[in-house]
Amino acid sequence: MAHRIDSFMTKSPIVVERTTSMARALRTMEEAGFRHLPVVDRAQGGHLIGCVSARELKIVENMRGVDSAMCIVGDFILGPPYTVAPDASLRDVARTMAEHKYGSAVVVDGDQVVGVFTTTDALRALAGVLEP
Repeated sequence: MAHRIDSFMTKSPIVVERTTSMARALRTMEEAGFRHLPVVDRAQGGHLIGCVSARELKIVENMRGVDSAMCIVGDFILGPPYTVAPDASLRDVARTMAEHKYGSAVVVDGDQVVGVFTTTDALRALAGVLEP
């Protein structure tokens, strides 16, 4: 029996709009205990356009002359996120993340973000699979 990604993902209905300030996105992540946050464009019907990590935003925030209250997360999305369906195979997702060095996969059901699967989730899954 294949392990499905939705059994191991962090359930995450929290997303931010592309126009959200970096400061607000970081606060949202801290409050929710997340390190990755899907970004949507409400002008495009809430379409997923990317994912930002706390690490990336903190690097930018610490750059000279950057005001995190004035910068928006949409300006720091490097490309489309790696997305998978809830019934995707844990093995396939983990293999793809490792091959491409992705830090996360956004789990989507149709156009709806239903979770995020991160390297931390992958390690928890590995520990669970290896338990006697």
